[in-house]
Amino acid sequence: MMDRPLLGRYLARGCCSCSTLKAWLPILSWLPRYKLKWLQMDVLAGLTVGLTAVPQALAYAEVAGLPVQYGLYSAFMGGFIYTLLGTSKDVTLGPTAIMSLLCFSVVGGRPHQAVLLSLLCGLIQAVMALLRLGFLLDFISFPVIKGFTCAAAITIGFGQVKNLLGLQDIPHEFFLQVYYTFYKIPEARIGDVVLGLLCLALLVMLMVMKSSLGSDDAPVYSRVARKLVWAVATMRNALVVVAASFIAFSWDAYGHHVFTITGKTSQGLPPFRPPPTSDTTANGTVITFGEIVEGFGGGLAVIPFMGLLESIAIAKAFASQNDYRIDANQELLAIGVTNILGSFVSAYPVTGSFGRTAVNSQTGVCTPAGGIVTSVIVLLSLAFLMPAFYYIPKASLAAVIICAVAPMVDYRVVAKMWRIRKLDLLPFFVTFLMSFWQVQYGIIGGVAVSGALLLYNTARPQIKVSDHGVLLIELGSGLSFPATEYLSHIIHTQALQASPPRSVVLDCHHVSIIDYSVISELQDLLRQFKLRHVCLVFSRLKPSVLDVLQAADLQDFRYTDRVEAALQQAESGNLLSD
Repeated sequence: MMDRPLLGRYLARGCCSCSTLKAWLPILSWLPRYKLKWLQMDVLAGLTVGLTAVPQALAYAEVAGLPVQYGLYSAFMGGFIYTLLGTSKDVTLGPTAIMSLLCFSVVGGRPHQAVLLSLLCGLIQAVMALLRLGFLLDFISFPVIKGFTCAAAITIGFGQVKNLLGLQDIPHEFFLQVYYTFYKIPEARIGDVVLGLLCLALLVMLMVMKSSLGSDDAPVYSRVARKLVWAVATMRNALVVVAASFIAFSWDAYGHHVFTITGKTSQGLPPFRPPPTSDTTANGTVITFGEIVEGFGGGLAVIPFMGLLESIAIAKAFASQNDYRIDANQELLAIGVTNILGSFVSAYPVTGSFGRTAVNSQTGVCTPAGGIVTSVIVLLSLAFLMPAFYYIPKASLAAVIICAVAPMVDYRVVAKMWRIRKLDLLPFFVTFLMSFWQVQYGIIGGVAVSGALLLYNTARPQIKVSDHGVLLIELGSGLSFPATEYLSHIIHTQALQASPPRSVVLDCHHVSIIDYSVISELQDLLRQFKLRHVCLVFSRLKPSVLDVLQAADLQDFRYTDRVEAALQQAESGNLLSD
């Protein structure tokens, strides 16, 4: 089913058939079989993920440069939409560190533009799903992804050092941020530093405890203790933020303002309204829709692609781990619709979250319905807890973000690429270094370098030349039009310009496709061989390639099924010419 276009499925099966409805709404596949046991596990998983999602959403809004409530505005729509349209039981959609950084790099912390960006990204993603353009994601190579995520993690993590130290008026541009952070260290607030380091130490301790838990093959009391530790460690973000908020409230109640706190936030649920199509600057200048889109620039291409790439990679990973399959095209549609409808509730672009998806899976979620519970937790927080968020110390949110992004800095991958293929380090470092300048430029630069390497390999395929009385030329990969000039150069230098000229056997067993440019070059080569009274023999042609060559009606075209027969035929051609 995954390999057939959605439109084709629609036409082939009829617009009202049960299978078509299930293809468009995967909820119809599992809802009729829903069990009470599944409900218990989904509610438990939804609650656990919700307690993780709320503090992370508040923290990621800081990364995006937006008021903290925008993180919560972005965290609930995905649960409802993905339950209807998603094909993975584990994936949770919402704000993530990378998408928040990309959003900030494009809109610079302007809420109206961030909401409009969500709408446009969703439209692009939904159209890509309907047109089955997801294959374009395959052109973003692993070194580019790793280079980007490492640079993004460093950028995000270091960007929170100012909040950990309680520093003010630090520029957002990375290199200036590094300079002014160190320059203003003497201005650090002791309260923020102490609280931030305590939060950081507690979070790291709980992460280590969770990762070092023993096996289930233990006495009952050990299993109970293990589950208790796992529950506390899983909810560590919420527990740390609540504890830090209580400490800040206590000091503030006694008139000691020793912490930098979040401050006043908008209370209540966001209104459901169309996203703004214009914006107004601080001095009252109106920015039109066209000017906003022009300002988005390359980010309007990068953000939808990275959102899709991140979410589908997560969905595939957990589908493989838990032994089920996903429909990649349907996943694109789910993300696109989430971003479109999210823009109507003031959300900025979202995607799948690896951390929250891992929590969802480990808690034993059975269906995507767990996302509904998570979304309800977020909505309840918006409705009733916003006044309490006033006292959340920024240092505690900074600690949450730093711990979330630290595992993304995968330094071991550099050593692996060095051992396996050193050339892959080139797009990795181009992406990594350029991302510190502008995040979207890093991705674009990395993709460009990867594309250039791919095109070079296509234009310069591996060609093995051996001497068997006649020359045997074996193509190590396919033959496409960029490689024809290179092949022609080798044949000319090794055979036609030799003294005397030599016959050639062209072993084509790796060639699976051929085009008009290749045919034209081969026609010229056959003519050159005939003029020099030597021959060019093709061997081990695939049937599809042989059909094309025969249809081209090449003069003096010879072929055999085996290399040995081709060598004999070429040798006999030499003898006849002698």
